[in-house]
Amino acid sequence: MKCKQVVIPEFGAAEVLSFQEIEIPQPQAGEVLVKVAYSGINPIDVKTRAGLGWAAAENKDNLPWVPGYDIAGTVEGLGEGAEKFEVGEEIVGFIGFPVRGGGYSQYVCIPESELTLIPNSVALEAAAALPLAGQTAAQAINKAQVQEGDRVLILAGAGGVGHIAVQIAVAAKAEVYTTCSERNLDYLATLGAHAINYEFAPASERLSDVDVLIDLVGGDTALDALKCLKDNARVVTIPTITAELVCEKAKLLGFEASGMLVSPDAKQMETLLYMVGVGLLKTEIQHVYPYQQVVEAHQQVETSRTRGKVLLNMQC
Repeated sequence: MKCKQVVIPEFGAAEVLSFQEIEIPQPQAGEVLVKVAYSGINPIDVKTRAGLGWAAAENKDNLPWVPGYDIAGTVEGLGEGAEKFEVGEEIVGFIGFPVRGGGYSQYVCIPESELTLIPNSVALEAAAALPLAGQTAAQAINKAQVQEGDRVLILAGAGGVGHIAVQIAVAAKAEVYTTCSERNLDYLATLGAHAINYEFAPASERLSDVDVLIDLVGGDTALDALKCLKDNARVVTIPTITAELVCEKAKLLGFEASGMLVSPDAKQMETLLYMVGVGLLKTEIQHVYPYQQVVEAHQQVETSRTRGKVLLNMQC
């Protein structure tokens, strides 16, 4: 039996993405064979495909490479000693991060430690939107030690990480402000945030006395947002390319600042799934593309105008 995968055969524009057919893999000891229903597309996938960043540097001699760190699907087989799941159960995983990847596959073998059972109350699509973005959001909020009553500014609140970070900060009873384009003002208000239209004016002209900055944009936008902060504010910046610059400037201004690389955590995944299951957290999915349209899916993520997440349907 064969299955399809999406691969990066060479670095470049979205059009370089292509398909390969392989034998359905057999799970090794401690591994689970997953029939992937949905794979999430993240900005790091786009960056890596373009040949930028750490994952690209690590995989440049390993092409064609299968990208993808978010999967949701069904357990199809179990390797020796894999006892955490049963065949037929629905699972989600933040897999192979940051070097192995492999999520843009119809079938993939994964160490069982990287997978989490999806509760009956959570749809497969909703689960597939959670791994990288959800854990980035949760870990950024934790790292910034967001507490009840804090004034929190989250840059780019409508994106994949942003829309989850907003909801987690709201659930922590923080006063949440976020930047977005005009079309997302109402959407972010429904999540409980005070939304600022960045097309109208920069955040620094609209907001002050902020305790925490969660920077999901980087560069000049982040540097402007530092002007909104009060003394001893905390800054967590996610974009790795500008993290050093943002942290350096923030520390000069007397703020606590650090960059962050997300770390896969199956227990935290359980918590996020629980929050979705009981209605404390809602994942927004802008579009589900059939895997054959992966080029269009990457082009959509590249616009930086995606509300929530973009998924690939790997089985159509």
